[in-house]
Amino acid sequence: MTDPTAAAPTRTHPLRLAEDAATALAERTGVARHVVALVMGSGWLPAAEALGDPDHEFPAADLPGFNAPAVVGHGGTIRSIMVGGKRALVFLGRTHFYEGRDVQTVVHGVRTAAAAGCSTVVLTNGCGSLDETRQPGTPVLIRDHINLTATSPIEGANFVDLTDLYSPRLRASCQEVEPGLSEGVYVQFPGPHYETPAEIAMVRAIGGSLVGMSTVLEAIAAREAGLEVLGISLVTNLAAGISGVPLDHAEVLQTGQDAATHMGALLSAVLPRM
Repeated sequence: MTDPTAAAPTRTHPLRLAEDAATALAERTGVARHVVALVMGSGWLPAAEALGDPDHEFPAADLPGFNAPAVVGHGGTIRSIMVGGKRALVFLGRTHFYEGRDVQTVVHGVRTAAAAGCSTVVLTNGCGSLDETRQPGTPVLIRDHINLTATSPIEGANFVDLTDLYSPRLRASCQEVEPGLSEGVYVQFPGPHYETPAEIAMVRAIGGSLVGMSTVLEAIAAREAGLEVLGISLVTNLAAGISGVPLDHAEVLQTGQDAATHMGALLSAVLPRM
């Protein structure tokens, strides 16, 4: 006979775990459904402040399946906030693949957003640029990506089409808000070390223009879940071997802080259009 006082077993299947997290989120916030999710990457945390005061904020680790942040500059908290009439779910920080956790943990936030009712996700990151005209502090729309992590969040014979993964409609909305925004192809390396000059030469040869250590796996999981995806990179440095200056994580965070007002204004203007 089952003991009614016994704790419920933990559900570990990735999609069920996301559903559990979404249920806990609704209980914690009193919000039955969020509409859009934002994942704030390296250097983007100050930009979240420009979105306004959240109605709810708490550690991500309070929800099933989430872990405390392991990277300096990543807040590890979740906010529920109204932006332009849209109920937004904001993840301040993310789990990176280089932290040693499995790929399902990396994309758990995106799947939780889908389970919470979101139809759109905005994935942001700090990146290195191969284009010297894109100086640190420049936002770039992600047009496409190249996955160099040698893995995928999708399991089994589930053949998901990634054509136009990064929504042309949402990119066009960004261009209406800020005409002249450039677009690029983002390349995700596993990390945590930065790329070598030779690897950057390879990226250029295969058609990449931005490099980083996040976003791609989340974007794939978002497409599998049926979400519309907008990707925005903030150039925080020129890629290895271009400027001749060693790469530094503190520089990445400082660049984000310097560009916070611009990035926050861009997001605030784009979200109501989604």
